[in-house]
Amino acid sequence: MRNEPERRYGDDEIDLFELVEGLWKQKVLIILTTVIVTAAAVAYALLATPIYEAKVFVQPPSQNDVAQLNYGRGGDSGLSMLGVKDVYEIYLRHLQSESLRREFFRSIYLPSLPEDERKGSQDVLYGRFENVLAVSVAAKDTPSRFVVRANGPDPQQAAEWVVRYVEMAGQRGVREVIKDVKADATIKANNLEQRISAARESARKQREDQIAQLTEALRVAKSIGLEKPPIISNNLSREVSAGMDGALTYMRGSKAIEAEINNLRTRGSDDPFVHNLRQQEEAAAFYRGLDIGQGVVQVFRQDGAIELPDKPIKPRRLIIVLLGSLAGGVLGVGLALILHLRSKVKARPKL
Repeated sequence: MRNEPERRYGDDEIDLFELVEGLWKQKVLIILTTVIVTAAAVAYALLATPIYEAKVFVQPPSQNDVAQLNYGRGGDSGLSMLGVKDVYEIYLRHLQSESLRREFFRSIYLPSLPEDERKGSQDVLYGRFENVLAVSVAAKDTPSRFVVRANGPDPQQAAEWVVRYVEMAGQRGVREVIKDVKADATIKANNLEQRISAARESARKQREDQIAQLTEALRVAKSIGLEKPPIISNNLSREVSAGMDGALTYMRGSKAIEAEINNLRTRGSDDPFVHNLRQQEEAAAFYRGLDIGQGVVQVFRQDGAIELPDKPIKPRRLIIVLLGSLAGGVLGVGLALILHLRSKVKARPKL
């Protein structure tokens, strides 16, 4: 009929104007809910424990920091030089290792907790620790520069933790590098000592062979009654004297040969007759006694000084309050909508 309202809705349809009117009637509830939730958010933002973040940046060491590691390396030593990249890779491996995190967790993090918390589950505590300390690349354009972050309610403690962590990684890296260098030096010394032993043994056998050759020459000289070398005049004297070796050794005469045999048999050491023996002994002693102090080697450099954080990263009070206000408004509208729909359902005529 034409006297009916122009807009009619079925039983399950909602009039938008009617909905807005219903929410307006519940404006007090909406405002009250928003105020309460916002107040709760403000209280949390003010009462929540502030969390500070300390961070330290590390980068590769300088060439001077690793110079002591290359003492006795390079050249004809057979030992390759150690570069900054080689040393820094060892440090980064320790910096990101699980074993170092576990050691830091046991020796530094756990003792800092209250006694009642330390008695809890170690897995739960370690999971919490995973969010306290983090290691990552500082920036994509500088892949060799890393940053170590530590979060905590005490800014002084957070700063001490990042410094301690990078130092522990550095100590591990230095120990491994020096251990590798000493291992290389030990192998080099062993090889030199083996060469020295082989050279001495070779000289001893050569002396025995020389005695055997002289003994045969002595028999020849005695058999022909030649006690002294023959006197040869003119230019042949120099040629014959120079050729008194090998098959002509007997021409030195029995007396000279006997004296040389006795000298070889009573020789106390063949070392003076081994070529470059003293140089090899000095090199072996050098590599055997090579000692590199940990204080003269650095496997990383700290980029910048550690400054105490003076502004907490958590809680973010403004964001919490804004989200609280938004959540309170949404919750108030939701409650008002429920009450409006409920009242509408009750107002329907019963069939």
